[in-house]
Formats: sequence, structure tokens, C-alpha cells
Amino acid sequence: MSQRTNGGSLTKDQIAFYEEEGYIVLPDLLTEDDLAPAREAMTTKVSMIAEELLRDGLIGDALENRPFKYRLAELFRELTPDHFLKYGRSWRDRIPGYFQLMSHPKILDAVESLIGGEIFSNPVYNVRPKIPRVAAGAVPWHQDKSYWPDANSNPVITVWIPLVDANEVNGCLHIKPRTHKKQLLKWHIEKETGTGYTALSESQLGKTRTVALPVPAGSAILFNDRCLHMSTPNLSDEVRWSVDLRYQPTDQDPMPQHGIGFLARSRLYPWKAAELDDWLAGRMERDSSAAADAAAAQG
Repeated sequence: MSQRTNGGSLTKDQIAFYEEEGYIVLPDLLTEDDLAPAREAMTTKVSMIAEELLRDGLIGDALENRPFKYRLAELFRELTPDHFLKYGRSWRDRIPGYFQLMSHPKILDAVESLIGGEIFSNPVYNVRPKIPRVAAGAVPWHQDKSYWPDANSNPVITVWIPLVDANEVNGCLHIKPRTHKKQLLKWHIEKETGTGYTALSESQLGKTRTVALPVPAGSAILFNDRCLHMSTPNLSDEVRWSVDLRYQPTDQDPMPQHGIGFLARSRLYPWKAAELDDWLAGRMERDSSAAADAAAAQG
């Protein structure tokens, strides 16, 4: 196992709650300023989509002046779910604002409390724009581990962060506490929306109570990759923007078949932690020459 440190921001009670229940809610972990780079990245992506829709004659107005939480929904208001799903049910673009969020010290401090100071940012991160009327926005009951069943990665911690207030109208997260103590359940591919979500049958859910987790923007929900969870449809008129980021100890499978993750923090070898240029270039660690200079500077 990775060497644990005494670092991290969670209290002993929070750590004990996470270990027993399989999740922890950190209300208002991030400020508006902390979220701004990710919001800018999402705005950039939405503008790219709007330009393509205009070019294809599908819309007549790119709605540049509409508020962040409404614009994407309004762009697709008169279009079909298939038009939206052309761009995917989640995004993994390498736009700088996403890296700034994934490497944010407040997030890494919380994760460090649970797995120690050698932290790898898993390549399976998702930017999720859940818009009204698109069934694919509702995610069925599943375990995240069903997406990497053969990976030697335990624990993998999901950090779920809403960029707008998440509630039971626009489709907040629901979780079944203590189900992280289960092994990976036999799952199937959900077929109703054509999105390829992994899903569990009703009979597999057991009698464990379901907890709805409405949280304000900037909060974080951390949970184990075996914990059963889902999210409900968006019944509002806005976009329920969220991201799900994943972290694991550095001695676990980096899952290259899913993309290229990066070394987010190393208390042992801090000069190796990836920077923005590394991430944009698809490097897992800091450029070797830069890392050597940093190591030398630290003596």
C-alpha cells in the first residue's frame, strides 16, 4: 500500500464516517473563485458546440449572453436528445480549467486524509452537463468499479462536485450507505438510453436505505468506487453541471486503457507532480528535465 502521511484536511470523525458509510459530504468545499476556471472551461466547450450548431443550421442564435446554468439547455431546447448526445453524455476535454480543478489543493487535501500523500488522478474524470428532457442525464444504480472491473485499483475515490446547486429537481446524487463493503456486483449495460451506462437490477439493491444528497455548488461528495449510487432526471429548466473526479494511491493500476491520468501530489517526490503543461501534453508526471531541476533545487 502507499505510504500514509499525517497530512490531509479531514477530521478523525469525518474519516471514521467515510470508512463506515462509504461516503462523506464536504459542504461548500470550494469557493466561486475556486470553481471559476472549470466554469470557464465549460463555457469554452459550450461555445464550440454553439458554433457547430450554427454552422449546421440547427440554431439561429448562439445565446452568448445567456447565464451559465441556462445556456446549454436553451441551445438544445428545440432539438432532439440525439442532437445533444452527439457530443457525449460526459466530456473529458483537456482544457486548462479542468486541470486546475483536478489539482486543487482543497480537493487533494481531503483525498490525502483517506489514502495518503501519494495521489494519482485517475484518467476517468467526467464533466457532466445534465440538461432537461434528455433521458441519458439520469444515471442508473451502479458501482463506479463496474467501469474498471479488472483494474488492480482499490481504493479509488470519486470526488463529485456540482458547479450549480444540485437538488432533487435538477437531479442530485443518491447513494446507498455502507454498500462499499460489497464486492463488485454483476452488472449489465443499460439499454433504454443507448448511452452504455452500467446498471444494476432492482433485486440487487437490497434493503439498504437510499440517501438523497442535495448540495450547493462547490460542495464535494467523496465516495468509494464500490458504493452504490445513482442520479435522477433533470426536471428543471437549467443545466445541472457537475464533475466527477477520481483519485487513487500511486501504487495502483493507472488504467491506461481509459486514458492518461497524472501524478497529482507526491509528498515523497514533490518535484514529480504533473503541472498543466504536462497534462496538456499527455504526460503522467512532470517533464523529466523540469523535474530534475526541481529535485536539485530541493537538494
